[in-house]
Amino acid sequence: MTKKPESASAPCQRITGKARLAGVLGWPVSHSRSPALHNYWLRRYGIDGAYVPLPVRPEQFETAVRGLQAAGFRGANVTIPHKEAACALADDLDPSARRAGAVNTLVFEEDGRIRGLSTDGDGFVASMDAKGLTLPASGRALLLGAGGAARSVAAALQDRGLHVAVTNRTPARAESLAEVLPGLEAVPWAAWEAGLGAYDLLVNTTSLGMEGGPDPMFRPSLKAAARHLVVADIVYVPRLTPLLAEAEQRGLKTLGGLGMLLHQARLGFREWFGQDPEVDAETEASVTASF
Repeated sequence: MTKKPESASAPCQRITGKARLAGVLGWPVSHSRSPALHNYWLRRYGIDGAYVPLPVRPEQFETAVRGLQAAGFRGANVTIPHKEAACALADDLDPSARRAGAVNTLVFEEDGRIRGLSTDGDGFVASMDAKGLTLPASGRALLLGAGGAARSVAAALQDRGLHVAVTNRTPARAESLAEVLPGLEAVPWAAWEAGLGAYDLLVNTTSLGMEGGPDPMFRPSLKAAARHLVVADIVYVPRLTPLLAEAEQRGLKTLGGLGMLLHQARLGFREWFGQDPEVDAETEASVTASF
């Protein structure tokens, strides 16, 4: 049953012994704004529940997931670096997760099975649509990175009719992804900057440029880019990554990662808390205030 939204400024909900619980698993996870987003929705819709950050080392991932399931959690989001491990752990996969080989949303079923969903790709495309960014029907996209998010975004862009290429600092990972998604092209990392003129969309799906990440100052050259290139970054901490700053300086259209976060979260929230939440200006403002 759909509940009437409450004011975003309503006091925190009282959590009872019947509270529905979910969270986000990552390493690191301190950058995640998913707790701010989901707890905002919980307050807005008056739901007895909580959503918490869960820092989990890669070698402890399965143990942590089983523990959450045993503790009565409804499920969890999965972020870097666990998306492929989550896919391997799930008992059932939705078509998007099966195709991409990556999971960003886990749902714990009452019968003990774990269902894996992939909402990153649809969330990315929805964020583009929300910003009015359109690409040629047979356009070309280049993805930086070959991890779980790249797999999901690449599949969604292929579904839109785009030709998708991927590049990764470890070539074998890009080549492996090309084998998973027919039609995907693997591009050498050393060559992608010089070849930017051939693309309509550039998407950073890595943690490069993320605050607290392996290279927070990641700012590649875009001097070879065509004037119509759209530059997107799924990193949202900081809101303006060095890559996006470089694109704006060159007058290119940009898309930050916050929109993808908001749109990809809807399905998980609906599965865990029984409410289809709205992504609107108030939602974005609430999450933005957490930065």
